[in-house]
Amino acid sequence: MKKSERAKNISKILDRVFPTTPVPLDHSDPYTLLIAVLLSAQCTDERVNKITPKLFKVAKNPLKMSKLTQNQIYKIIKPCGLGPQKSKAIKQLSSILVKNFDGKVPDDISALEKLPGVGHKTASVVVSQAFNIPAFPVDTHIHRCAQRWGLSSGKNVKTTENDLKNIFPIEEWNKLHIQIIMYARAYCPARGCYGLECEICKTCYPKRKSKFKHKKP
Repeated sequence: MKKSERAKNISKILDRVFPTTPVPLDHSDPYTLLIAVLLSAQCTDERVNKITPKLFKVAKNPLKMSKLTQNQIYKIIKPCGLGPQKSKAIKQLSSILVKNFDGKVPDDISALEKLPGVGHKTASVVVSQAFNIPAFPVDTHIHRCAQRWGLSSGKNVKTTENDLKNIFPIEEWNKLHIQIIMYARAYCPARGCYGLECEICKTCYPKRKSKFKHKKP
């Protein structure tokens, strides 16, 4: 089966299983999404969604957040892990947004990547989900499944992102990003399918007999 055929089959299955694609992280605007995505690094979405209401009750915009001390932010977000780094980044980026962007989150990936604590994946999530600008953020779930499904060599996250962008139509990127994550968590987990059990893995490689060996991000 050609890669293009696998991609079409995967899209059909994902559209059937997950016809709607709600953003997993609760938010009300680009700023709250940015903070939620930053907090989600090495933390589950469920935990982030429990912490952000407490944080946003105290400060829901860059101006209010910038006036908090790093320690005040840290005390609230500590359960998300990496508290010292994340609290420092949240305070600093909030101050930068107030000073350089009139308190608004830019819709440009390169501008977002210059903010403290904001990497390429975080910036991609924000532009795609907050501004509906086509992007294909690659997390560990997408990186893993892209290899299992024969869509990428998995050499690194950047390669995976480029491969997926070349395979799927640009108008599908934002939807597929969420769909693959949802599917991976439910049916093709790191410790469960191993490229052998879920519908997509069996559709792409019906003759696969042994566990798939992944390349890490």
